[in-house]
Amino acid sequence: MKEKKLNAFEDLAKLTFDNLAPDPDPVPEAAPEFVPQQLEAHYSTKGRAGRVVTLIKGFKGDKEALKALAKSLKTELKVGGTVKDNTILIQGDFRDNIIACLKAMGHQVKRIGG
Repeated sequence: MKEKKLNAFEDLAKLTFDNLAPDPDPVPEAAPEFVPQQLEAHYSTKGRAGRVVTLIKGFKGDKEALKALAKSLKTELKVGGTVKDNTILIQGDFRDNIIACLKAMGHQVKRIGG
């Protein structure tokens, strides 16, 4: 017997496979635990052709935790940035927003400059 050809996505959605094992429950990734720290939020244009960056200094811990913190800040603010020399560089002057995010995480943040 010839099977019916599937032409639409709705037809594909109705397909079921009986010989497959059910997927195990996915293990949720644990959110990185940030130890509350005293950080400094700096404003800088030095050596960047006049472009503004916000520097987060004073983080004590391993590089992976620092990168995770930088990633969470960049995702929250929807901006670019990087980690260099144990310092987080966020593109633009977002000191107030960064301070609010870091305080929500439990860190103590001091605003430096301007």
